[in-house]
Amino acid sequence: MIHFKCRNRNYPFSEIQRFAVTNDQVPWTFQFQNYQPVEYTSPVLKNKPWADPDVSSPSFKPKWNALDDCVNRKSYEGEYVISNNRPLNPRGRTGITGRGVLGRWGPNHAADPIVTRWKMSNGKKVLHSKSNLPILQFCAIQRRDNNEWAIPGGMVDPGETVSETLKREFQEETLNALEVNKEQLEKDREMITNFFKNGEEVYKGYVDDPRNTDNAWIETVAYNFHDDTGQSAGKFSLQAGDDAKNVKWMDIDQYLSLYASHIEFIKAVVALRGSHW
Repeated sequence: MIHFKCRNRNYPFSEIQRFAVTNDQVPWTFQFQNYQPVEYTSPVLKNKPWADPDVSSPSFKPKWNALDDCVNRKSYEGEYVISNNRPLNPRGRTGITGRGVLGRWGPNHAADPIVTRWKMSNGKKVLHSKSNLPILQFCAIQRRDNNEWAIPGGMVDPGETVSETLKREFQEETLNALEVNKEQLEKDREMITNFFKNGEEVYKGYVDDPRNTDNAWIETVAYNFHDDTGQSAGKFSLQAGDDAKNVKWMDIDQYLSLYASHIEFIKAVVALRGSHW
């Protein structure tokens, strides 16, 4: 897969413009002698406890392609190349070097919970008029930073397991866990813990995210948690929180416009559940 969303002309949250890269010029194997990418690392990353220091800092001695204390610097894509003490994006050029707005050099690990249910009417699954297949819905959030609809998810904190991230992000973004009262928080936590016991991995790897650079990129693990009866997740009291401005159950079909590579993860869920596409 050739990434393209991370080659958009304008880099997110900045006025930085990427160096233009065509599809043929993306692979590192292509001899691109005139390649002059813009160097950019957002100043908001400076001295942040969750972010790496500048790669040139004498105190920064990362263990590339390895578990570096609590920071996972391994890539799901396999071993990545280190050039001039910088990791190279395994999918190729993006038109910008540095870290952009990403906290880590190399892979920045995320987790995406895809919570689904069947669209129902009068206790029966709703079938699509053309495919005659049942319509699947997923819990979607509208991102606060760019207004795009997406799967609720986020970065894996140092020392945190993927399963912990999946539950935490879903609670924060779709159940407003950071602001609800303690009683509701405990109730939601119990529901989520029980529901999230049985998930199926649908994707693990690189994400074509507009924040990616030549030296820093997003990778994720996406799991599908399906409520076949509509009696558990289907009854969640959805309330947008944290990085989400809106949340809703969204019908799934091939015309969805979603953030980054999220449509590919949804497509994998459709294949798994045998639903309308």
